[in-house]
Amino acid sequence: MYIPAHFAESRPEVLHDLIRRHPLGMLVTHGAAGLDANHIPFELNAASGSLGTLGGHVARANPVWEQLRDGDEVMVVFRAGDAYISPNWYPSKHEQHRQVPTWNYMVAHAHGRVRIVDDERFVRGIVGRLTKTHEASQAAPWKMADSQRAFIDGLLAAIVGIEIEITRLEGKSKLSQNKEARDLRGAIEGLEAAGRNDVADAMQAAAPREP
Repeated sequence: MYIPAHFAESRPEVLHDLIRRHPLGMLVTHGAAGLDANHIPFELNAASGSLGTLGGHVARANPVWEQLRDGDEVMVVFRAGDAYISPNWYPSKHEQHRQVPTWNYMVAHAHGRVRIVDDERFVRGIVGRLTKTHEASQAAPWKMADSQRAFIDGLLAAIVGIEIEITRLEGKSKLSQNKEARDLRGAIEGLEAAGRNDVADAMQAAAPREP
């Protein structure tokens, strides 16, 4: 990934937070059949290994788990907010007419080594923890025990676990840090008017501090 210095995000704790808040990752692999991408919700264990590990599962019918070997290098892409930035939002555009459209976004790339875990206990644990995490905001959280055990057992038999030891973690937060203060403020206000407070707030947080 091309990362200009002013857009670089290398702090593991910040990238771990992005992964936790946006856990649907794009698993990029290069197996015998060539390049492939699968979209998988991951569980991050930040305390495992030097940069953490990712756990997830795929359908047994998905050939990706058979095309990979333990130790193969993979990459998982996690995306946070993104938004189009109109040059009309920059005050300087109306004076100099030297601004163009762009796109702001926040991403984390987790590179690592994969391990295939075709084990019922592993996938049961992954599914249970993912469910607990993502049901926590519900008024009456669903849990695996709500369904008959035979039904859950049948579904678990149809999935295969994967675990990725993260060996390199890189991030990019392209949030108009290279713009002058008034143009940055104009872009933030334009996003707020469009209801894109998620990206606007991130831009505000990343803005250079006034001396």
